[in-house]
Amino acid sequence: MFFTLSHIISYFIAGIASYLFSKDMYTGGERTLDFLVDPSEGDEAKFTAYKVLPAQIVRGLLMSVVLYPVLGAIADLSFTTQFLFFTGLMYIYTDLSSAVPFPSNIEGQVYMKKRHLTKHSFLKPQIEIIIYSVIFGILVSLFAF
Repeated sequence: MFFTLSHIISYFIAGIASYLFSKDMYTGGERTLDFLVDPSEGDEAKFTAYKVLPAQIVRGLLMSVVLYPVLGAIADLSFTTQFLFFTGLMYIYTDLSSAVPFPSNIEGQVYMKKRHLTKHSFLKPQIEIIIYSVIFGILVSLFAF
């Protein structure tokens, strides 16, 4: 359960912090990520707002179930190794090596249209995933074992 809670806390902190630096990618007519819901558009944004927490609970639970069999081995590692493991796991598996194309990951660099692949569309989302991964790595390493 703490794994899921760590995911949700990290997700919202990273999302809010990232939005401050990359709002232009998500809102307005000239936004780079025009295939995502624009948070400034009323009905679409409301629909997304109602789904975001339940979706993150499900994501956190699914990730925790997959890791459950190896938690005993991870618990024996030092704090630093646990932190590096969980931070790297989240950064690489939830973003950089994700199977779903997005401008900030490897698949996106291969399959997305060039108009979505700018220097900013790759780098700006890195802020969010790095913040998320570091906070998640700290929370899980400090409190899960």
